[in-house]
Amino acid sequence: MIKIIFCDMDGTLLTSEKKLPEGFDELISLLNERGIIFAPTSGRSYASLLKMFPKYAQDFLFLSDNGTLATYKGKRIFSQPIERDTAIKILRYAESIDNVLRVLCGEKNYILAEQNRPYFTERLEKFSASNAVVNAWEEIDDEPLKISFCDPTKNSAVNVYPFLAPFYDSMQVVLASDEWTDVTALGASKGAGVQAVQKLLGIAPKECAAFGDYMNDYEMLESVVYSFAMANAHPDLKRIARYETLSNDEDGVGAGIKKLLGCQSNLS
Repeated sequence: MIKIIFCDMDGTLLTSEKKLPEGFDELISLLNERGIIFAPTSGRSYASLLKMFPKYAQDFLFLSDNGTLATYKGKRIFSQPIERDTAIKILRYAESIDNVLRVLCGEKNYILAEQNRPYFTERLEKFSASNAVVNAWEEIDDEPLKISFCDPTKNSAVNVYPFLAPFYDSMQVVLASDEWTDVTALGASKGAGVQAVQKLLGIAPKECAAFGDYMNDYEMLESVVYSFAMANAHPDLKRIARYETLSNDEDGVGAGIKKLLGCQSNLS
């Protein structure tokens, strides 16, 4: 029996226009009737997810910031922060990467005043509902959960990821999309967050499903029995997913959940 469904947002649940699919509320009603928890699992901040799902604030389990923060019924149940001095060290090192937005993600998302430019702020506002501008990283009085880098050329795999090689052994460095590269504490990932939630709530992997499209969803899909890759997913993610569903623009999550629950046909 499925008890919880973990679901990535961008490229998975959301359409290419960053909108929820039609019939989403009806889908959640179906899950509620069966006592199944829906868990948005995203690189986005908790504040951003709350803004997206205001009427479900007390119903959903939110696994935000690439699995480093889990919040349920308004209460933090798990977090895996980055040590503050380490976060500042990485951000300073990354100043050598040209034309890339540097973000420290905590309860709010912080950028330096020198990078407070329209393109960067527009991109940041799409992923966070609570942003702040500071003159220096040392001004921030917040717990670092994640560091994010945005490449406006959408070639983060070339322009950002390789330059963070000095931190591969001490931090979790992952490509979140063509634009974004994320750094979290060593061992942190959506999968680690899923496993922490499973332990805290007493839910087994066979009682969990997950949907994803990109490589920061890899460990999440490995942590559940019913793992779904979107039709538009990265090829390497499709290789480890047990099932494939339609694309994000075809409501692949809704189709997969209905199939999973036997509303259309049994999984093969």
